[in-house]
Amino acid sequence: MPSVANSDIDIASRALILIGAEPITSFTASSTEATVANAVYEDIVRTTLCSSRWRFATNQAQLNLLTNAPSGRYDRAHQLPADMLMLHAITVSDAIIEYNVYGDKVFSNSSTNDILIADYGFRALEQDFPSYFTTALQFALASSFALAIARDEQLSSILESKGAQLLQQAKTLDSQQQTTRKLVTSRFITERRS
Repeated sequence: MPSVANSDIDIASRALILIGAEPITSFTASSTEATVANAVYEDIVRTTLCSSRWRFATNQAQLNLLTNAPSGRYDRAHQLPADMLMLHAITVSDAIIEYNVYGDKVFSNSSTNDILIADYGFRALEQDFPSYFTTALQFALASSFALAIARDEQLSSILESKGAQLLQQAKTLDSQQQTTRKLVTSRFITERRS
């Protein structure tokens, strides 16, 4: 029975196989495949994780208020989570507030009593990637490998196109892992009756 790609080596090897290259057993091996995979793997994974609000790579955390107030137009600074790749929202009592990210901090005009909650994307482990994401990631990697290893621009373009299609399907599947938002129609009904 075929195995599931649930490690960085498995995912990179399957992407290499897509371009007709040899699979790898280590990122530090002396082969061209290993050198290229080592150079681009993590950046492509992080970029793909940042491309959507993936449910499997989303978390919430209460932010710590920093003692030094920011200089400028904001009143408060909070420390962002160390494992954060992409900030999606900052809320206080479930209400989204205005904020700006500066480095590893978020600045806002919250009060000292407000509890800020960050919704953010993080670097999930390969073993936690759902198969729909892993497959799309393999094609994103294969597209880069086709240029760097096979030096085949046409193959890279085909793989990039297929990867974009798979990524869109993955986003659709992943979006189904939350309660469907109900459309509030009362405003429209009131307007129509007046």
